[in-house]
Amino acid sequence: MDFDLSDDQQALADLAGSILGDLSDAERVGKVESTGDRFDRKLWEALADAGLVGVTIPGEYGGLGLGIVELCLVLEQQGRRVAPIPLLATTALGASAVVRYGTADQRRRWLPGVADGSLVLTGAWTDPAGGGDPLFPAGEAEGAHWRVSGTKVGIPAAGVADALLLPVAVDGEHRVAVVATDAPGLAVTLHETTNRELHGTLDLDGVVVRADDLLDGDGDEIGGFVLDLARVGTCALVLGCCEEAVTLTAAHVSEREQFGRPLSTNQGVALRAADAYIDTDCIRVTLQQAAWRLDEGLDVSTAVPVAKWWAAEAGQRVVLATQHLHGGTGADVSHPIHRYFLWVSQLADTLGGAGTHLARLGTVIAAGG
Repeated sequence: MDFDLSDDQQALADLAGSILGDLSDAERVGKVESTGDRFDRKLWEALADAGLVGVTIPGEYGGLGLGIVELCLVLEQQGRRVAPIPLLATTALGASAVVRYGTADQRRRWLPGVADGSLVLTGAWTDPAGGGDPLFPAGEAEGAHWRVSGTKVGIPAAGVADALLLPVAVDGEHRVAVVATDAPGLAVTLHETTNRELHGTLDLDGVVVRADDLLDGDGDEIGGFVLDLARVGTCALVLGCCEEAVTLTAAHVSEREQFGRPLSTNQGVALRAADAYIDTDCIRVTLQQAAWRLDEGLDVSTAVPVAKWWAAEAGQRVVLATQHLHGGTGADVSHPIHRYFLWVSQLADTLGGAGTHLARLGTVIAAGG
């Protein structure tokens, strides 16, 4: 594949970078992190006005109708600014399934609001044990609908979402439903995560799921698509974090002097910074390949775990190196470089860490994939 961006893709990345750069500097991020919901609504509105929240929403519903590669370009710019917005949750964990598997009524109900920024979606895909595959709590039939009970953990944007995608087992089949977060019987308990976001634990106590809440298609197929897309999206966020961490570090070691000369003139510093730059490029190309293959409908059984392994393994190397090269400054938890360390530390284990995806890759290779 050609890794060069088209003119339109570059323009999209530049637009996202400009908006995020103007509205999400380190001071602004710190202020948002001190709010009750940790959600920069001003930034969200600006991105929606530019069409970037609806980048993968079809044009008939107010979006740009672009692909996963373009979504990753926007997520990469979010990572560069560690911007506290539910972009991955809304686009990958939520809206992507509605776009691909939703009924006509479901698309009309949810997608225009996502595109204009008035609705936030997420997905309850993880299981209570932290495994990589979605858990499908059983729905008990009650007339023409079902009542679902159970617990889902680690749900991003659960405190600000208007609706969520919920895997359920109904009539012996795995399905996925769109459920409003204010539905009777649904309770959300928020927890602070490593990167200072708020994720939620969902307690479902007889939540009603109706037939018209169910997406078309098999739940395992839907879950597989959504989780692969979300894993690629996390790689894009990691890439942005690493890019900016390397940029900040290059500036720091070029300006900071020791014994009358810049730190960057020391061979050990230069080599470690170079390794971080190379690792970042490896995250980029493996991410781009996985995103492109998803867009083209090609097999991603090796591409996604390879990309996620690089993002998890190399991403942590990068942020450790960049924090270390900042010296004592890097130990300051209020310094911007520390925020990149926190984000990548969390994203590395989101939807499966390096070991999980290395094992997944090994299984595919052993099976002749």
